[in-house]
Amino acid sequence: MAVPADTQVLVVDDDAVSRHVLCQALHEAAIRSVAVTGGTEALQSIAESAPALILLDLVMPPPDGYDILRTLRAHPTWRDIPVVVLTALESDDEIARAFDAGADDFVRKPFRPVELVARIRGQLRLRGYIDELAHKESDTQIVLELTQALASSLDLREILFTVVVRIAEVAHVDRCSIVVVQEGGAVGYVAATSDDQQMHDLRIELDKYPEIRQVMESGQPLVIENTATHPLLEVVRQDLHEHCVASLAIVPINYEDRPMGVLFLRARQHVHFGEHELSVARTIANATAIALRNARVIKRLRDKTERVTFARFKAERRLRLLKRYETFLESSADGIVVIDNDGQILFSNARARDVCGYTDAELRGRSFDSLLVPEDTAALVRVREGFARGDYPRNADIRLQRRDGATIVLSISFSSVLRQDNATLLSLRDVTRDRMVDSELRKTKEFLERVIDSSANAILSIDRDGIVRLFNRASERCFGYRADEVIGRRAVRDLFPPDGVEDVLSVVNPHLTDLHRPRRIEDHRTHVLSANRELVPVSLSAAQIFEGGASDGAVVVFTDLRDKLRMEARLAAAQEELQSREKQAIIAELAGAAAHELNQPLTSVMGYAELLKRKLEPDAPSYAAADVIMNEAERMAEIVRKIGKITRYETKTYVGAAKILDLDRASEEPHHRR
Repeated sequence: MAVPADTQVLVVDDDAVSRHVLCQALHEAAIRSVAVTGGTEALQSIAESAPALILLDLVMPPPDGYDILRTLRAHPTWRDIPVVVLTALESDDEIARAFDAGADDFVRKPFRPVELVARIRGQLRLRGYIDELAHKESDTQIVLELTQALASSLDLREILFTVVVRIAEVAHVDRCSIVVVQEGGAVGYVAATSDDQQMHDLRIELDKYPEIRQVMESGQPLVIENTATHPLLEVVRQDLHEHCVASLAIVPINYEDRPMGVLFLRARQHVHFGEHELSVARTIANATAIALRNARVIKRLRDKTERVTFARFKAERRLRLLKRYETFLESSADGIVVIDNDGQILFSNARARDVCGYTDAELRGRSFDSLLVPEDTAALVRVREGFARGDYPRNADIRLQRRDGATIVLSISFSSVLRQDNATLLSLRDVTRDRMVDSELRKTKEFLERVIDSSANAILSIDRDGIVRLFNRASERCFGYRADEVIGRRAVRDLFPPDGVEDVLSVVNPHLTDLHRPRRIEDHRTHVLSANRELVPVSLSAAQIFEGGASDGAVVVFTDLRDKLRMEARLAAAQEELQSREKQAIIAELAGAAAHELNQPLTSVMGYAELLKRKLEPDAPSYAAADVIMNEAERMAEIVRKIGKITRYETKTYVGAAKILDLDRASEEPHHRR
C-alpha cells in the first residue's frame, strides 16, 4: 500500500544518532518526517500540526514516552493518532506497560529499516481502515437523519433547509443551496440556502451560472477548487470575486436519470472536495430528489382537489345564474351557447342545438372546440385567449361539424355579459348559404376584374364626385399613370383638358352641367391628358352606374386612336402615291399610243426614202433630199424608241440600224406594260 503524499511521521527521540537513522529510513521509504528531541517539544509539535503517526522512544528525560502516551490517549483530538514505540528494553513487562499506556505497536532497538517501515505502513493502513469505517458510520448517520427528516415532514421548505444545513456542515463550506431547474429551462429557482432560512423561490438567470448549466446538461458533478483560474467561469469571474467565492462544487439532483436541480456548495477559502464529501452529497441529492418529487405530487393533488372543488362551486353557481335567463335564451331566434373559460359548454338553447344537430345532453359538458373542424380550432383558442384582455370579437366566421357530418359556417359573436361568472356567451347564426353566395359573388367580381384588366380598351370608373375608382392596365398604357397613382387620388378632371371633361361629368352627375345633356355618350371623339401632359386622341363611351335606383357614378371606356390615326395617315399617303402612279401610267399610255400612231408613218417614210436612194444616183440632186428624209426619219424613229423605253414598250429593228416601237410585242401583254 502506498503512503499518501501528505502523510507526515513525528519522530521523538533524545538520541541524535537514533533520530538521524530513523529519519533516513523514512526518507528512503518516501515518507515525510519531522524529528524532535524530547517529550515537551513533541507535545508542542503535535499541537501545531497533528501527524499521521508518531515514532516514540520510551526512555527519555521527563516527560518520557509513557507520559506522552498517557497525554495523547487522554486528549479528545489526539487519542486516535497511531503510536509505534521504540525501546531497547527486553523485559516483557515493559512491553506490556507500553501497550497499557496506549502504544499501537513496538520496534526493538537496534531495528531493521525494512521492519520499521513495514510496521509504520501497517499502522497507517489500519488507521485508514478505521477512519473509513468512521466516515461511513458518520455518513450513514447523516443520511439516516436527513431521510427521517425528509420522510417525517410535509413542509417542503423545512425539508430543504435541513438538507442544505447538514451538507454545509459535512462539506465544511460556507453556503450550500438547492437550485431547482426546469428541464431545458433558462431560469432556475433557489429553493433553500444554508445561511438564510428565509430565502426561497429566488429566481436566477442560468446565463449567469455556466457551472449550473454544465451540470444540468451533463448530469455529472462539477468540482472547481480554484475559481480564479477555471476557464468555465471566465465570464462570471468578477461576480464570484465580489462574493468571495474561492471554491465550489455542484452535484446534480437526479430523478429517473434526469436532473431536476443541483446542490450548489460554495466556500470563501480554497477547499478540497474529496470523494467522501461528494459521495455524501450525491446520496443526499438522490434522497432530496425523491422528496421534491413527492412534495410536488402531493402539492399537485392538493391543488387539483382545490381546483375541482372550486370549479364545482363555480359551475353550480353559473347553473343557478343561467336558470334565471333560461326562458329568455330559449326564445332567442339565434343560437345561444354559454361556455366556461376552458371552453366547456354550460348551456345551449334550442336554436343552437338545431344548428349543431346535437341534443342538450350531448352538448352539456362537452368542449365547444371539439365541434369545430380541426383547421378552425386554433382560431377559437386564440379568441378565448383574448378574453383575458377584454377582446370579445363579433361576427367571426368559424366552421362547425354537425352531428350528421355536414360542415356549416357559423357567424359567432362573443359577449362578456357573464364575465364575472367566468363564462362567455356565444351567439350563433348559420351563414353557410350567405357565405356561398358571397363566394360566388367574389368569384364573379374577380372574373370581371380580370376581364376588365385584360381588355384592350382603357376602362375607368368614377364616383359621383368624379374621383377615379377603377383604372385598368389599358388605362395605364393610355394615360401613362400607374393604377395606384390614380385610384382614389385623382379626379377625372385631371385626366382631360379643360374643354373636354364636361361631357364625362354630365354623365356622372347631370346637375354639375346642363340638365338637358344626355347621360350616355357613345363613340365621342375627344382628347385626354397623359402623364407627360400630352394630348391623346381617344374615342370615348360613357354610361351611368346605378345602385338602388340612384346614380352612383359612371364607367368610361376609351379607345386610344393614336395607332388608328397613324394608320389612316399611312393609308392616305399610300393612296396619294397610288394616284400619282396612276397618272404616270396614263401618261405612259398616251405616250405609248402616240408612239404606236407614229410607228406606221415612220415605217412608210423610211421605206420610201430608202427606195428613192436606191433608184437615184448618188450625184443626183434628189439623192441628197432623199438622204435628208432618211436621216430625219431615223432621228424620229430614235425618238419613238426612247418613248417606248420610257413607257416600257419594246422596239425592233427595221430598215438599216434604226429601231422602232414593237407594237406586236407590246400588244401581247397589255396589262404588264403598266
